[in-house]
Amino acid sequence: MIDKNKTTVSGKRKTAIAKATIEKGNGIILINKIPVDNLDFFKKLTINEPIEISKKILGNFKFDISVNVKGGGTESQIEASRLAIARVLVEFTKNDELKKAFIDYDKNLLVADTRRKEPNKPGDSKARSKRQKSFR
Repeated sequence: MIDKNKTTVSGKRKTAIAKATIEKGNGIILINKIPVDNLDFFKKLTINEPIEISKKILGNFKFDISVNVKGGGTESQIEASRLAIARVLVEFTKNDELKKAFIDYDKNLLVADTRRKEPNKPGDSKARSKRQKSFR
């Protein structure tokens, strides 16, 4: 059964994967069942970026968003959640003006950052710089 009043979209950053579900409601945003207001100040600002942009474009913000995020570190989880929230807002509202506003503000609100950690080279503990050898 597909629910027309709910939309789920995912976002990734490094190894963190966030799944955001949106439905009409009162403007409550939960990340792993924790309200956004309980997060650190800078993390809250990062999460609120797509929400503030959408408030300017759409006017009132009457959506409940629930994000479930796993893997990675805390910063990667916040970035993945931000991406998922922006994507689910565009998907749910189907508003081209909102999509353009997100891309104008920051392209990474809708496009995932595909950079990953480079693997270590064989016989070395680092990915790039090699140990220096001195012949004395």
